[in-house]
Amino acid sequence: MFFGLSVFVTVVIAAAVPPDPCSAIAGALFATHADTLACLRSFPFNETLRQNVLDIVDRVFDFYTFEYYYPDPDGPFQDKEDIRNELTRIRSESYATDYDFNFDLYNVINQLNDGHTLWYPNCYTAWEALLPTPVASLSVDDRENLYIAPDLLEFVSLIPPGFTSYYDSIGLDLQRLAGAKVLQIEGMEPYAYVDCVADTVTGNYNDHGVRVNSVFTSYRLEGASYSQRFGDLAGRIFNQDESLTFSLLPVGKTQAETVTVPFLDVFLGNNFSDMNSYWANNCAASSDTNGVDQRSTGDILHYRAKPRPKGVIRLPPYAIGLPTQFQPSLPQVNSNATTDSQKLFVGSFEDADDKQFLIDVATTITSLKASGVTRLLIDLTNNPGGVVCQGLLLHQYLSGRNFGYPGFQSTVRSNPLAQKIVRQVIAHQISDNVSFYVPEQWAFLNDTLFPDNFNFIDPPSTTSQRFHDTCTSPIPIPPSPPFNLTQVAIVTNGNCASTCALFSTLMRERHNIPIAVFGGRPGQSIEFKGMAGNQVLEWTDLDSEIKTAGLKNDPLAPPDFHNWRTAYSYRNESIPIAYYSEPPTFRFPYTADTYNDPQNLWIFAARKIFG
Repeated sequence: MFFGLSVFVTVVIAAAVPPDPCSAIAGALFATHADTLACLRSFPFNETLRQNVLDIVDRVFDFYTFEYYYPDPDGPFQDKEDIRNELTRIRSESYATDYDFNFDLYNVINQLNDGHTLWYPNCYTAWEALLPTPVASLSVDDRENLYIAPDLLEFVSLIPPGFTSYYDSIGLDLQRLAGAKVLQIEGMEPYAYVDCVADTVTGNYNDHGVRVNSVFTSYRLEGASYSQRFGDLAGRIFNQDESLTFSLLPVGKTQAETVTVPFLDVFLGNNFSDMNSYWANNCAASSDTNGVDQRSTGDILHYRAKPRPKGVIRLPPYAIGLPTQFQPSLPQVNSNATTDSQKLFVGSFEDADDKQFLIDVATTITSLKASGVTRLLIDLTNNPGGVVCQGLLLHQYLSGRNFGYPGFQSTVRSNPLAQKIVRQVIAHQISDNVSFYVPEQWAFLNDTLFPDNFNFIDPPSTTSQRFHDTCTSPIPIPPSPPFNLTQVAIVTNGNCASTCALFSTLMRERHNIPIAVFGGRPGQSIEFKGMAGNQVLEWTDLDSEIKTAGLKNDPLAPPDFHNWRTAYSYRNESIPIAYYSEPPTFRFPYTADTYNDPQNLWIFAARKIFG
């Protein structure tokens, strides 16, 4: 449930009284946090806007699949809140600015710890606060402690000009900070501060241990490029801190030092010159804010095609390229590699072409086998998810077509408006090109397709009846697994979201594949799957479903990213996989050699897992 929206009503901004706080940072890629906040807090609170936004949020939650699970005090994941009570509170809370209202709503929804369910107003997430001191939990001489990233200098040197020069101008010696042992942060024991960030800033993941890992810097793969993320301590949106004070022990020193490091904000939005243009270009509603009635378009698929079913999290805050010396240099699989184990790094399931995704998988695996590889290590570190069928079809390719259905049982919420949508879809024979509620795109649990007039959401209950996905492979799937599945393993940092969590859970529950998680806080538990829903709808998609069904004027409809579908564990079919606790098979701490070096991590993991 991504509420990644611009605002929904037109607001006239009064003429700014000079100096205009937004003009002071116009055209800048980087700005001090104080200057950024001065601009963002210059827009007055608007009551009409609040009520309009909350009407939408309140009614969209009627489609939220986890509303009956997240408040459970006996569940494996705590720190939950009563979202309906909080929305009621926000309706009458006093706010000085529009920013303050949006921050309160962002914080409340973020505390659900469900990366499918977010409030990301473009107006205020266009700026991200960066700190040049990302941290990592590293094992040194078999003892884990918190350190400033040892590759700090190489890392920040890749940031566009203006970042490091700012810190040079205030006399901050980044070289002295690189690799320093952290003794305190903001006067707190360092891991206690990390816990605080995990519980108040990170969000996204049910499991506290996975959120802790998100606080640290780590590598990831985007497309064909390796990058390094700052982590949630050093990369934040809606940041409330102008600086952090560290007590550090620099490398080679015996005396602790105290240093205060200010945040510097990076701008990722649309250009502006002053308050009014900032609002117009980054905050005001546009033609793409709301959905459309797909039946009224002359060329439906070219106007706004129904998105492919996705389970995806918003990518973590600002990341830059991984320094080249830490990028993998293992031989390509089509060379004369002689190793008997190789890796498959799946950075996401967001390939624009399902067929090309499977072709790439098949080509890679064929090349691996031709090179004599008999063991496969799959890296899912910081995988944000993506297209549901890509995750399920990768599972099917690895398990062979004779294995059978490659996915989970699913349901959607059966609220009164959803029931009306299904009835309208059937009555008007709406195409499955434009609606996810069309029955024939889903299947019974024996994999027979639903008839086009089958009301799978009736009789009324809290959810629909259970159904299967209908993913069809665009290429031939081998009848049996290409690798002996006892010789396949997964490595991750637990930040494996949505479709990634579906895939890893399928590999674990269906084949008992060993999964190793790196990182986390010493002494704390951690899960291997970070956030496991099934399918998300953005606000525009849900609004299009309602309008296409001819129900926009229904009193239950929101007035003009959502976890819309959930999957159930094979190990307990009464529980969604998001709420079924599954710790990893192995747990390893990061070291200075593995936290930002994928190749070193793969070599270590293969030796430990396969022997």
